[in-house]
Amino acid sequence: MKRWLPILIGLVGSPIIAFANDWGMGASNAKIPPPTIFTPVSTPANEIDTVAYFTITVCAAIFVIVAGLVVYSIIRFREPPGDDGREPAQVYGSNPIEFAWTTVPILIVFVLILTTARTIYSVQAAPRPPDSILVHVIGHQWWWEFRYPELGVVTANELHVPLSDRAHPTPTFLDLESADVAHSFWVPRLAGKTDVIPNRKNTMWIDPHQPGIYLGQCAEYCGTEHALMLLRVVVEPRPDFDRWIAAQKQRAVADASVDHGRQIFETTACVNCHVVQGTAAEGRFGPDLTHLMARETIGAGAAMNTPDNLKTWVHDPSTIKPGALMPAMNLSQKDLDDLVAYLVTLH
Repeated sequence: MKRWLPILIGLVGSPIIAFANDWGMGASNAKIPPPTIFTPVSTPANEIDTVAYFTITVCAAIFVIVAGLVVYSIIRFREPPGDDGREPAQVYGSNPIEFAWTTVPILIVFVLILTTARTIYSVQAAPRPPDSILVHVIGHQWWWEFRYPELGVVTANELHVPLSDRAHPTPTFLDLESADVAHSFWVPRLAGKTDVIPNRKNTMWIDPHQPGIYLGQCAEYCGTEHALMLLRVVVEPRPDFDRWIAAQKQRAVADASVDHGRQIFETTACVNCHVVQGTAAEGRFGPDLTHLMARETIGAGAAMNTPDNLKTWVHDPSTIKPGALMPAMNLSQKDLDDLVAYLVTLH
């Protein structure tokens, strides 16, 4: 047991630590509430919240009744003063009591099963309306790729979706696939977790009713940096979302002052893993960098997206995210400075 205890603590604690780290980073820019299923802002999350409270209430009632009977029995049948220690008369078998303690638990379990099944069906069987947004989500070790096939946009780690009006819902449907191992997509305030499995497509949907930034996490252990496979969902009014889409469709334009940095990018291993539209970079192993500086974080939420952090990340990613699959570039100081100067122009 001692050997397995650190592993169990790590598996349970890593998402909590990761959420706390990401919340802390976000706090420097804006107040981002911590992720919790008990403050839902989307229909699927509301359904889960309702089931959770119902289950907790039923379990609490059972606890109070059982604990009350135990306390009553301890007080009522305690050994009276002057007792001679003889065993009292024993009662063996009571059909009404046996019927009650068999039937009542069965009915409780049956009600919980029906409630859960109704919730699962209402969420998973929801049809996709024609005006909804479709996003193809691909889980990688250890980052998220987001593709908007109907809008021609590709980004990473920060999912942008439009605000959904309760009167006229415009949900966002997510098709989830994995490029390597099993992952799990989970943004507690928007929906329940959905597994991301190799060679299988799973589907989920969200319809956020409040604008803001919502934190998420890979909820399936997927390797060394599972705890830092974070994500953010940016919910914004439809006009802001449309402007973001329009900006994402534009090719990145760099001025002549960073030509040397661009040459370094295009003549090193960067082009084998990343895409920058309008350049020779067409790699597919890493995130699309065309609009890198439009994101608040790097390394799937491992650090804020600042020039200093970006320089550290390019020089040696393991400094920020130990075990990251991106190799250290080992550039000279001048080449590193010029490359980062080029990258910060990718808006």
